Amino acid sequence: MNIIELQDVHVTFHERHKTVEAVRGVSLKIEQGEIFGIVGFSGAGKSTLVRTINLLERPTQGRVLIDGKDITAATGDELRKLRRNIGFVFQSFNLIDNITVGANIAFALKAGGVDKAAWHDRTVELLKLVGLDSKIDSYPSSLSGGQKQRVAIARALANNPQILLCDEATSALDLETTEEILALLKRINAEIGITIVFITHQLDVAKQIFDHVAVMEDGQIVEQGETFDVFSAPKHPTTKSLVDRYLGIAIPPQLVPSLPAGTIVELRYRGDGALEPLISDVTRQYGVSINVLHGDVEYFGPKPIGTLIVLVDGPAETLAAALNTLKTHVYSYRELDRKQLAQPARGDGQQGEE
Repeated sequence: MNIIELQDVHVTFHERHKTVEAVRGVSLKIEQGEIFGIVGFSGAGKSTLVRTINLLERPTQGRVLIDGKDITAATGDELRKLRRNIGFVFQSFNLIDNITVGANIAFALKAGGVDKAAWHDRTVELLKLVGLDSKIDSYPSSLSGGQKQRVAIARALANNPQILLCDEATSALDLETTEEILALLKRINAEIGITIVFITHQLDVAKQIFDHVAVMEDGQIVEQGETFDVFSAPKHPTTKSLVDRYLGIAIPPQLVPSLPAGTIVELRYRGDGALEPLISDVTRQYGVSINVLHGDVEYFGPKPIGTLIVLVDGPAETLAAALNTLKTHVYSYRELDRKQLAQPARGDGQQGEE
């Protein structure tokens, strides 16, 4: 069942004598209880799009449906009720510094119309959920970044929302703390069934928790689907660039001149397939040598995407056939140019392709 549906949503800003189309004709459906990701480079329109879901940004054109109901024109009490049902977690935490952690959560409970007699018990319950019940009387200034974001998540859940929006919620955190916050969100999603919409430019986030993902570029959704499918076989140039930046591996340029003769190839495989049997078979069948120069495997959920850079050499009459067999048994095959490999890697993390 779709809990969120966007239909041909546009958001246009007018700045002095300039018109900016931040979101252009976006349509997507998000199922109840899933973790849905929106990824893209800076300026793609991700934050503007996610803010249309709770009408912090009202669409210039198109419709926003929550639980099948068109809320695009909601105002007054209807809008306030809608926003109580949608929690929001910001990159910068947005805690009130001069009141305690408990008071920050009580503030959200008051805004949500919860009876004052229930504030304390609900605050303790929420802080236990995020592992910070001992910090109820602490002030935000005494907390680490990860603890502040845990409080922000607890506050966002104060009024039992069906939907939690996360706008770059881990971008200000270090790697270890990011993983802790992602594990917390995944646990909360599993325990209470809340739908999470998470925007990020970090594929590390995407691979760990997203069920489905949409890729944005220039205000549009250019690709969407199951996370593993989108990133293991990207079709749009933007998705390919994101994947290459994340999965791309490189040979240190200073080592290239000392490499023996042969063809340098980048191979990428997906899923349960492995390259070791393929390399052994090709070596034996065609009488070529295949040396692994570099390799890496990344897991998107339980499924791997592997990348190898290999050096293939052998008799001219069998080398072409060996390379063709490799090419037909992997989902991505690139022959790399030695001269370009000897230069520093480009900003997208790739090395030179012939």
